[in-house]
This record gives sequence, structure tokens and C-alpha cells, in this order.
Amino acid sequence: MSVIVELSVPAVEFQLGRILSTEGDTTVSLETMVPLGGQSVPLFRVIGSERPTFETQVRDHHTVDGVHVVNTHGEETLYALDWEISEDTFLDGVAALGGHVLEATGGADAWTFQLRFPSHHALSGFQKHCHEFDLHIDVRSIYNPTRPDAGPWYGLTGPQRETLAYAAEAGYYDIPRRVSTQDIAEEFDISDQAVTERLRRAIDTLVANTLVLTADESPPEAGDPDT
Repeated sequence: MSVIVELSVPAVEFQLGRILSTEGDTTVSLETMVPLGGQSVPLFRVIGSERPTFETQVRDHHTVDGVHVVNTHGEETLYALDWEISEDTFLDGVAALGGHVLEATGGADAWTFQLRFPSHHALSGFQKHCHEFDLHIDVRSIYNPTRPDAGPWYGLTGPQRETLAYAAEAGYYDIPRRVSTQDIAEEFDISDQAVTERLRRAIDTLVANTLVLTADESPPEAGDPDT
């Protein structure tokens, strides 16, 4: 049975945190890790940073081959990072033990992560990995996503839950739709692309946490009254 862990880690403790070092109120959100040519290319969103200074700082890091602007919206910029993940002990450990990053947000001091591992055994292996490499993680909660009572909001983060609830209540999923992603973006003061990504991740997490079958479960038979 898969397991989700929510934890925090100081920005200086892992390579990506050091690469994306920020100042002041600047925040960085890891959108996804895209497999490309045997590497994992992070897509991350930065809000409130001076672009030229930030981009120069990122490019100057010895593990970075390039940083590319995907989209901009006001003070918000979406980037793709070309780098060498094997030098990031923290994220390399996540990948090596079959884990996936569901959500990650960081700033000048620390990052918070929501990680999914295929089993408690894999999670224990990750915790051992962090101990061996002297990575100081602060585990906040652990729960089984397939149990409805095992975690808050079925694994959704606060922003995901708030955006998904607003979209449903405002009629985004009605036929025809009563609001657009742009309408939702204006409500939360983010880009429409950020809304699309947030809703996608929220639905993916909600489905995985409520509908994914565990090893001892099976789908209902045809003709079952609950189908």
C-alpha cells in the first residue's frame, strides 16, 4: 500500500534548494519532474523575484546546464531546469526508492514536500537514506492515501483544496461551463496556467487517494448494484 509523507527540509540541505536559493518574500513551487533523456527536468514557478538576478544565480551553479523560461504572468515565471539530479542527495533518494514529488514549495530558509512512496518499507528506506547522508528532515505527517480517514483532505494541499472547491462551486465542471480558468485565476490572483496545473494535480491526487485499489481489493463485478 502506498504511503504519503509530508515533511520539511532546510533549503541548504539539498542541491535543488541551494540552486533555487531566494531572498525576501520570493517563493518557489515545484510543479512537476518531467523525465527527459534519462534525466528529471524540474518545472518550477517563481513568484516575486528579480528575473535577471535569479536566472544568473541559477545558471552559475555548477550542476546546472541551463534554465529556460516557459511562461510569464505578472510577477510569476514558470521555468524548466536542466541539471544533474544525481548530485542532489535528497531528491536522488526519493527517486531511488520509487518516490514521487506531489507538492513542493520553498523559500529562503526551508522547503515543504509532500512525497508519495510505494510502501512503508520504501519510506523507511528513504528515512534511512536521509540519516546516512545527514539530511535533517522534519516529518510532519504520514498516512495511507487509500484510507479515507488516513489524512487531511485525502492528501490535497490547502491551495489545491481551495481551488478545486471553488472551481466546482463556481461551475467550472458544469456543462456548459459557467466559469473559465481565467476567471478562477483572477479569483486567486495567479495565472490561468497555474490554475490548470493546480486543478490537474488536485484531481490526480484525489483520484489516487480515493479510487486506486489496494492489493487486497478488487473492482466490483459486472452487474454489481454499486457499479
